[in-house]
Amino acid sequence: MPEINFADAQQAVGFIAPQLLRIETEVYQIRYPSFDYARLMPVNLDGDMWEVGTVFYSGDIAGQAKFLAGGGFDMPYADIARDQFVHANHFAGIGYEWQLQELQRAAKLGRNLGSEKAASAVRVSEQFLYGIAIRGNAEKGLTGLVNDPNVPATTVPADGTGSSTLWSAKTPDLINRDINATLNGVTNNSGETEIANRLLLPTTRLQYLASTRIGDGTDTILKFIRENNAYTAQTGQPLEIIGSRELETAGASNSARMIAYANDPTVLQFHLPGAHEFLPAFQKSSMTWEVAGIMNVGGVEIRRPKGVSYVDGI
Repeated sequence: MPEINFADAQQAVGFIAPQLLRIETEVYQIRYPSFDYARLMPVNLDGDMWEVGTVFYSGDIAGQAKFLAGGGFDMPYADIARDQFVHANHFAGIGYEWQLQELQRAAKLGRNLGSEKAASAVRVSEQFLYGIAIRGNAEKGLTGLVNDPNVPATTVPADGTGSSTLWSAKTPDLINRDINATLNGVTNNSGETEIANRLLLPTTRLQYLASTRIGDGTDTILKFIRENNAYTAQTGQPLEIIGSRELETAGASNSARMIAYANDPTVLQFHLPGAHEFLPAFQKSSMTWEVAGIMNVGGVEIRRPKGVSYVDGI
């Protein structure tokens, strides 16, 4: 294969551009389930890489009907009380680079460039977004799904063995009560305008419920809860129960936290107007080519905090 002169821009682009196109196509087909924030909440992709933020309005009805005389002039009127909010986006990036030696060797051997560097950049970007979705980002003043200060938070009763709050020290009945109280917290705190259809548990607690039988029967605590919970009783629909390692120490004093919430974009959503993408490669020095990767992220927005409930100490 003729040697490619990487000092010649046209020759260099002729080799690198199709190589990177293949790499990007291959890499973006990879899925990273361990950082799958979309499994936990709705993701809003509206906008683009250059959007500065999202404006939304939260409104409620105002007015009260009254009794009238037949010829009265005091007709009461309904109106709408509306507040405007702005949710900012933040520009971020992670890319990779190629050294001249790597490019020359690939060209001489007629081989494709490896996709490992691009895959690493994408994986780091997904990990970055996942961290923002779960815990937020202190530098940008963001909070996430598990630590929004506006969400009502409480601790389960300390009525287990030895006045413990832990489920490992409680009976199945007490555990079921704790879970239903968490689900009912959303309904009651929101004045019955929201209903929790998802329960997020620490992974170890979900494993405990799934592996612990009730008495000498064949039913596990988890099976009983799936069939006997406040959401299913109200709607006839199955309650979605998901385990997450992020809840093991998310509660007060690093205790385990469970979260019940209405999985609905009107309650909460993760803003990602600009998903991670690679820019065209450019030569940044005599022996280095850079491929920048950029993204635009707004983070988690819990629009209706009372549609979510945090309960700690389990």
